[in-house]
Amino acid sequence: MGLFNKLRNELIDIIQWTDDTQDTLVWRFPRYENEIKNGAQLIVRESQVAAFISQGQLADVFQPGTYTLQTHNLPILSTLQGWKYGFESPFKAEIYFVSTRVFTDRKWGTKNPIMMRDPEFGPVRLRAFGAFAMKVKDAGTFLKQIAGTEARFTVDEIDEQLREMVVARLADALGSSKLAVLDLAGNYEKLGQSIAYVIQPDFDAFGIQIVKLVVENISLPPEVEAAMDKRSSMGVIGNMAAYTQYESASAIRDAAQNPGGLAGAGAGLAAGYQMASQMSQAAAAAAPPPVPSTAAFFMAQDGAQVGPMSMTELSAKLRGGQLTRQTLVWKQGMGTWAPAETVAELQNLFAAAPPPMPKT
Repeated sequence: MGLFNKLRNELIDIIQWTDDTQDTLVWRFPRYENEIKNGAQLIVRESQVAAFISQGQLADVFQPGTYTLQTHNLPILSTLQGWKYGFESPFKAEIYFVSTRVFTDRKWGTKNPIMMRDPEFGPVRLRAFGAFAMKVKDAGTFLKQIAGTEARFTVDEIDEQLREMVVARLADALGSSKLAVLDLAGNYEKLGQSIAYVIQPDFDAFGIQIVKLVVENISLPPEVEAAMDKRSSMGVIGNMAAYTQYESASAIRDAAQNPGGLAGAGAGLAAGYQMASQMSQAAAAAAPPPVPSTAAFFMAQDGAQVGPMSMTELSAKLRGGQLTRQTLVWKQGMGTWAPAETVAELQNLFAAAPPPMPKT
């Protein structure tokens, strides 16, 4: 088998990679003892680059196109190999094809909640998830830092590390955005751009570019969301007593259509009325007390009963002379008519009134 591979590779003079996978980032061109013939044809397709490694060093990187491998287009490799006047015999080099296409729909998400301080809710814990798209922008850096010498390197092998890098920067992006929790849903695009901007320097060290980062959802803990739902429901219902009456009436209607359900409807109706009563009592307790009313008095004037009159009206009668200290008055709760000056509630009226004019 070794001799067959040797003979077969010596006859091959076309170096290319027709990628039939959806997840390969780096593929090493297979060649017996890494020998490349002088004048071999190198075909680099769109969304690829070809990197030559000689003596453990990155020699040359070829962009998309067709090349005849000769001394003049392998300057760095020629220097490493020590060729001064060209070469005729096969040379040794490893050739790695690196995919530069965009790899989409790479998922990310928080394993543990992220703590942040919200102006309305105070300290909260948030979970988030989304997707991002990436591509290799510097093949040399990517080979040195990530892929190494693997014959085939897939995106799944680095996926977990990239996700952790995204999540690690999520807290920084949330803090710098200064958005309230309830405003995050309307700013997912802005937040995604912020995360991509913050994380790109970390990806540069690997020769990778974040093409797009999408925030799909940011959520609060279930118990907090349940409390918010209850508060929203109360706001929608509004008048709880009217809502309970409506629900009770609906229960009676449904029970009438199903005789067997009358007992259950009765229990539900009683519970509904009890709830309505409790709500009414709570509303009454929260309402301010009524404005206190003043006592209404009757007075005797010219042998007739006049009234009822308020304290303001009695004061006017006093100023007009119709009410005197000896005028008989009566109000609810008094046993009999009594002179006005003997009634405690009217003492202030006479204290403020001037004494009668002396007779001349």
